[in-house]
Amino acid sequence: MENYGYTKTENTGNQQQANIPYRSEKKLPAALLGILVGWLALNKFYLGYTKEGIIQIVLNIVTLGAASIIPFIEGILYLFMSDKQFDDTYVYGRKGWL
Repeated sequence: MENYGYTKTENTGNQQQANIPYRSEKKLPAALLGILVGWLALNKFYLGYTKEGIIQIVLNIVTLGAASIIPFIEGILYLFMSDKQFDDTYVYGRKGWL
């Protein structure tokens, strides 16, 4: 069965699958969106956080772009997280902010 970029974390007893490193399909795109176009909150929308994305856009309008430092920092944090930690926190855990 296709797992769309996610590697199962539970032990299935299959030794061949145990040698496959865990990879996240959303980590790198979310990090790049946060760093490059964070002022549009595209990293939030990409991860499925619509409410947080709208809040980020409103903050950027109100602060004349000063709040765009938040997604920039988030993007850098995403890059330095392990793939497993990123998925557990932002994909499965649904943590909207830092």
